[in-house]
Amino acid sequence: MTVEQRLSDMGLALPDAPVPVGNYLPGSRTGDLVFTAGQTARLNGVRRYVGVVGRDVTPEDAYRSARDSTLNCLACVKAVVGDLERVARIVKVVGFVNCSPGYDRLDEIIDGASDLLRTLFGERGTHVRSVVANGSLPSNVSVEIEMIVQVRP
Repeated sequence: MTVEQRLSDMGLALPDAPVPVGNYLPGSRTGDLVFTAGQTARLNGVRRYVGVVGRDVTPEDAYRSARDSTLNCLACVKAVVGDLERVARIVKVVGFVNCSPGYDRLDEIIDGASDLLRTLFGERGTHVRSVVANGSLPSNVSVEIEMIVQVRP
């Protein structure tokens, strides 16, 4: 079963590759690694889960925001290499959470990204991860995700 078929079975779909909102590339390949720019839960141009986690956005919606941000990262990877079946492994995920000082449920939120990747790629989706609390994020989104992915030739 392909990654996109697994997404469909989950009731999800890979969005169109996001259009950068600034002067940068959404994804870039060097050797067998693809690096994504930070992606948010803006799916096909529609901004979702906006605000500060724990105040404006529930932890459950923030988890979904991490998941949807990861879908955009995967769309960037696909745009760079042509097919998600070329993913050899997910190397690293960095998650940024727009939250109030002292908010301590960051790992649970970024599990929205990690759980999706593990479901889609199995062992190849297990990765190292960093989680960063932020006082704000661009466009007041709740979560931003970036990834490093190893791909096959």
